[in-house]
Amino acid sequence: MKFISGKDRAQAALFPVSLEESVDQDNEVRLIDLFVNSLKLEDFGFKTHFPENGRPAYHPSILLKLFIYGYMNRIRSSRMLEKECKRNIELIWLLESRCPDHNTIANFRKDNPKAIKKVFHQSVKLARHFQLIGGLLVAGDSTKLRAQNSKKNNFNQKKIQRHLEYIDKKLDQYQSELANEDEKRSEQDIRNDIEKHQKRKVSYQNIQKQLKETGNEQISTSDPDSRHQIVRNNITEVCYTAQTTVDAQNNIIIDYMLTNQNDKKAMGMMLQRAKTILRSNHFTALYDKGYHTGSEFSIAEKLGIKTLVAIPGIGRASQAPNPNYNAEKFLYDKINDSYTCPQGHKLISNGTLYKARNYTFKQYKTKACKQCPVMHQCTTAKANGKIIQRTQFAACIENNGKRVRQSEHIYKKRQAIVEHPFGTIKRQWGFDHILTKKGLNRASADAGLIFTAYNLRRIFNIIGKKAFIELISAFRIMFFTGNLLWRLFATSEWHFSPSKLFTMQKRYFYQNPYIYSLS
Repeated sequence: MKFISGKDRAQAALFPVSLEESVDQDNEVRLIDLFVNSLKLEDFGFKTHFPENGRPAYHPSILLKLFIYGYMNRIRSSRMLEKECKRNIELIWLLESRCPDHNTIANFRKDNPKAIKKVFHQSVKLARHFQLIGGLLVAGDSTKLRAQNSKKNNFNQKKIQRHLEYIDKKLDQYQSELANEDEKRSEQDIRNDIEKHQKRKVSYQNIQKQLKETGNEQISTSDPDSRHQIVRNNITEVCYTAQTTVDAQNNIIIDYMLTNQNDKKAMGMMLQRAKTILRSNHFTALYDKGYHTGSEFSIAEKLGIKTLVAIPGIGRASQAPNPNYNAEKFLYDKINDSYTCPQGHKLISNGTLYKARNYTFKQYKTKACKQCPVMHQCTTAKANGKIIQRTQFAACIENNGKRVRQSEHIYKKRQAIVEHPFGTIKRQWGFDHILTKKGLNRASADAGLIFTAYNLRRIFNIIGKKAFIELISAFRIMFFTGNLLWRLFATSEWHFSPSKLFTMQKRYFYQNPYIYSLS
């Protein structure tokens, strides 16, 4: 039986294959090269000038290409990237046979979180240039990315107190062992255990002191900005929260922000940013019930943005004995500032504004409650009867409820829009954790590279590699030709004046704004 035979490893080639010929013309590594070469990295904040002492540094474009390629191919470790630079023919071509060491690679990611965020913004601009962003419907959501900090190294007051009580109990036990002469263990072993537990006690007391001084509810010792949060159901992790805004047309991420907070106060901030990015407020934003907060609805209305946020269920404490008498069944009369209960009684307010932590509210009640035959179905409060609280944001919440009921078919698209990036990043690529530690800035750089890689992958897949190369190459040639003509006309005796040529170029650039970033 015949098999395909290989080449003799010792045989020399008469016409050796060049590095350029080793990489196909439609290989996506060429797209990465074109994308990074089109960026003005010095304007982004990347350091491009280094003192001439010691070994010359690598240009930031080299390291940025390396990271984008690595993240698009599920390689994030600086040591693994260093290894790939020596054996991966695509990276050898992309980096022109440069092989930065793992410290240089890791430091680039660590030192440039803000600049990496601007590279992400360029991926969004690129998507807009190819008309891949509709800007009419967006969805927002968050995902938890596990931090490089174990649960054991995360502490709150209760946990520390529990550890201190355990140590005190053990120390009492060791003292009683020392007093007991019949104990089988040697005195030296017992004293070693006492010393070990005393050191642990001091370390816990230092953490307790740090908690009191900072006013934080919890502290992580390995990655100080990470927080112990609920991931899903009753499962918890020490993690970061990545807030994202995704455009509905092609599931492209237009914005992200890495935080260590939950979703409750995130919607207003993300909508402000989306308005700036899209340069419009004529879009609809979809969010799940975790974002259902009155103050955030108020911000959305001030911005003029239409939101559809899922309505959460009523908490057990707010439930009436009979669900037909829950607070939402009471009708509010805006003109008379009163509620009408299902039995037809009016609940009025005394006009007093009560202050809660982040909002103010009025209380509405009626004297008819005590004589009402269904009072036991409406409330368990016997002294004052049913009391309804109406916050300053109640109208905004009610408006959202009306929009959700009127546009249920639109809201049903939310999950398909916003979960697409998370499924790709976490399930397919395995990026379910933050690789870096020691702070939110470093973690943000890691998240920025993840989302940049995702956007570029979507753009390349949608428009096709060939079309991308042809368009980018054409724009770069046009820009170069424009500069060449400028120099030619400005120094010649042709009848085109420099001012006229400048006007022609300005008009052309206005029609093709993305060319600015390709120079």
